[in-house]
Amino acid sequence: MNIMVWLLRAKRWAQNPPPMRRVLLVLGVIAACLAFAAFEWIWGWPDWLRVNRMKF
Repeated sequence: MNIMVWLLRAKRWAQNPPPMRRVLLVLGVIAACLAFAAFEWIWGWPDWLRVNRMKF
C-alpha cells in the first residue's frame, strides 16, 4: 500500500485512539496465536488433529 495511506491512518488513530478494551482484545488474540504457534513449534502437531489422507 501507499505510505501516505498508512500515515493518514496513523494520524487518525493518534487523534481518536481505539478504546482500551479493543486494544486488549487485539493483544489477547495476538498472544493466543503466538502461544499456539509456540506450542506447535515445541511439541509438534498432535496425531489426533492430523487429517488422514483418503485413498481413492
